[in-house]
Amino acid sequence: MSKPRLFPLIQRFVAAFALLALVTGCVTTPPETMLAVPAAPQKYAAIVIDGSTGKTLFEVNSTAPRYPASLAKMMTLYLLFEALDQGRVSKATLIPVSDNAARQPPTKLRFRGGEAIDVETAIRAITVKSANDVAVAVAEYLGGSEQAFAAMMTAKARQIGMRSTVFRNASGLPDGVQQTTARDMAVLGMALRARFPQHFHYFSESDFMFRGRLVRGHNDMLGRVRGVNGIKTGYIRASGFNIVTSYDADGRRLILVVMGADSARQRNDHVEALIQRSLSTASNTTTRLLYAEE
Repeated sequence: MSKPRLFPLIQRFVAAFALLALVTGCVTTPPETMLAVPAAPQKYAAIVIDGSTGKTLFEVNSTAPRYPASLAKMMTLYLLFEALDQGRVSKATLIPVSDNAARQPPTKLRFRGGEAIDVETAIRAITVKSANDVAVAVAEYLGGSEQAFAAMMTAKARQIGMRSTVFRNASGLPDGVQQTTARDMAVLGMALRARFPQHFHYFSESDFMFRGRLVRGHNDMLGRVRGVNGIKTGYIRASGFNIVTSYDADGRRLILVVMGADSARQRNDHVEALIQRSLSTASNTTTRLLYAEE
């Protein structure tokens, strides 16, 4: 009498097994997160690199050509730091400001031709204020001309592993040929932190005194997120709002690059979201991007 009951039992077992397989399949499906992008796809580029391992944690358009804007000054500072370490200049060395340097458009410290600025103040003027007149003065002093200095910048870029960057000036002011990539800017950010730890603190300064007045900077990420310790912002109309950010806290080191944002506030919000994502998101999580125009 028990045999007729066997088939229904088998059916129940098969149904239960199928349900278990379905649930298991759902559990193993990678989770998806949404990430708002403050830029149009043709301008946006970003990358996040683990500074300890070199692993890329996030990237979108990271090798697509983009305009660096004032991120170019990171290489101007790289060459100035190198000159300091090699003894070719000291922090007290006076750099003359030519008429050409003084004519540069803002942002600048508004020097007159024939004046001079010491190297340490020049570093702060570039890192904090992103002063175009000072960047050109440094280029002319170290390279003989800004054009020659730009060639030095490009050569140094290749030497440190920036494969797709061409510099045409020391400031990042508009030039159709001057291009870079988010990945190259991350390489430069990591190189500055690794090669010049004794000078890297300048990138974390948010203001400095100049001729009796307080000069404030543009990098609002400083003090906004614990662990952010630099480094540089940039903007021209063709590029949108760019930033390279260094994060170092609780045993985690990151370099983040965001390019092409529609505003500085949206760019900063996006950087903060990328930091949080990089510190907390599981490795198998997929990210869906929601662009500004969508």
